[in-house]
Order: sequence, then C-alpha cells, then structure tokens
Amino acid sequence: MTHLRWGVLGASNFARQHMAPAIHAARGAEFSALATSSAAKAEGFRDFAPGLRVHDSYEALLADVQVDAVYIPLPNHLHVAWTIKALEAGKHVLCEKPLGLKAADFEPVIAARDRTGLFCAEAFMITHHPQMRRARDLLKEGALGNLRHVNVTFSYYNDDLGNIRNQPDAGGGALPDIGVYACGAARFITGAEPREISYAGIEFQHGVDTTARIAGDFGDFTYGAIVSTRMAPRQEIVLHGDKGILRLSCPFNAGVFNQAELHLETSASSITVERFPAVNHYVLQVEAFGRSVLEGAEYPCSLEFSQGTQRMIDMIYAAGRA
Repeated sequence: MTHLRWGVLGASNFARQHMAPAIHAARGAEFSALATSSAAKAEGFRDFAPGLRVHDSYEALLADVQVDAVYIPLPNHLHVAWTIKALEAGKHVLCEKPLGLKAADFEPVIAARDRTGLFCAEAFMITHHPQMRRARDLLKEGALGNLRHVNVTFSYYNDDLGNIRNQPDAGGGALPDIGVYACGAARFITGAEPREISYAGIEFQHGVDTTARIAGDFGDFTYGAIVSTRMAPRQEIVLHGDKGILRLSCPFNAGVFNQAELHLETSASSITVERFPAVNHYVLQVEAFGRSVLEGAEYPCSLEFSQGTQRMIDMIYAAGRA
C-alpha cells in the first residue's frame, strides 16, 4: 500500500470545511468515500472531490473494502462506539476530539486498537503545527529558564441551543469542546502532568458548562486557564519562566482566527517574533497519520496522550463539584 484511501463518517460542516479538504490535499491520502443520507450535504463534498463515492449509512461505508482509514466527526457522545465499530471493521481511525467524555472511555478504544493491530488516534491537530513544536523545543532548550507559570485562554461566543456544543445529551460544553486544547496544549508543550486542580469555577447553562476558570499545580510550575463559549473570541498561551516569556498568539485556530506567531521575550530590549503564515495543521495531521500507518513513524498524539488530557478535564470537573 502506497497511500491511504479515506472515508468520512458523517457530513458535518467541520468535515466539509476543514478535514475532508485536508484529506483531499494531503500527500499519501485519497478522499474516496463519504457516509451521509443527505444528497444535498454530499454535494458540498463533491465540489472538491467529484469522484467521491457516497454511502447512505455509516455501516455501508465501514463495509467498503476500498476504504482503509476512517475520519469520524460525529457528535461527541458517539465517538467511542463508532471508533470501536470502525476498528472492528478493519479500518484505521482518526476520531475528532474529544474521543471520550471521561478518561475511562478510552480504555475500550485502546483495547480495540491493540486487539485489531490497527492505528487509532484522536484528531488533536495542534500537536502537528510547527508553532506548538517550536514552543516545546524552546522550553526544552532553556530559552525561558525555569518555567514558573502557564496561562491559557480560549473563548468564543455560541449561545445557539440547537448547536450540539450546547446540548448535554450530545456531550456538549466548553470543556469538552475547547478545554481539550487548553489542557492538552499545556501538557504537550511542557511534557508535564497536573498534580492538582486547586480551583475550578464552572458556570452551567441549560445543562452544559459554558465557562470554566481553572487554577492548577504541575509541580514545577502553576497553571491558569479560562475556557468559555460565552465570551468574545480570544486565544493565547503564555509560558512564563524566570529568564523569559513566550507567547503563542494564535495557538488553536491558526490561519482562521489569526496568524500563528511566537513572541519570545528574554529582556526588555530583546523580543524575537516567529511567524507561521502558510501552515495547514489539518493537512499535516493527515500526512502524519499516513506515515504512522504506512511507515510505522512515531505519532505525536497517541491515545494514551489524549486519555491524559481527558484525565485532566475529569480533575477540573471534580474540583468544580468540590
């Protein structure tokens, strides 16, 4: 096999706007099949992939012998079940985040991955962006000295109760939707795990969390974050050491929210700016997935890593209840 033939399980707007075009554009990948019962939705995908095969059910796509890998953009509460079904159907799986709604949800998925010998990962695309990797490298190289504090902000405004992100039965909420980034980015850049969530002020509306203010302890450094789906759009990561400060101006929606930039300040008169204007981390994610399947290359975001992020979110919910 020289490339992966991909199927997409569901015609979500996100899949149409971002991930399906990324599969279509990625080296070593072919966007070959889509599962949707809506002919109108299928046309949006055929605009850039005219030879696309369209199946009218998820089961039919999983039975397609011309599909090697499946991307799953379904509502959060369906991720575990369909990931396992796809693995058992002999497909490699890239599932949209969050794969599980609690850390224990990852266990049957990991077991299915190991049992089938297939590749499976959560679609945490920021780990493939050079901005995020450069931040990790700068920290390892000692550019900040000793890291003392990490602060993360991620917010946007969405009060549409018809949107699945605001529906409790679909696994909605700010923490499942964007808390994954606030927690996972800190863990990825620092390589550290939280020892304690000392404070979590969580606001709920209509059964889902809409804003969380978080304070935590990673041992060598402290952590603070705000994630919200009821605040004006903002995203930023600040890593504060005893010798320098590193700011990531657009760490999560690079190229959409703004241009991805790193600002390294090591003194009042020394500020270095690195920009990443033309990087598509969705394409990089698909290409990295393909290299792992076809060549056995190391993948930066294993299921175990993603489970660790969900474990941190579980800690935040527990601190909020306390």
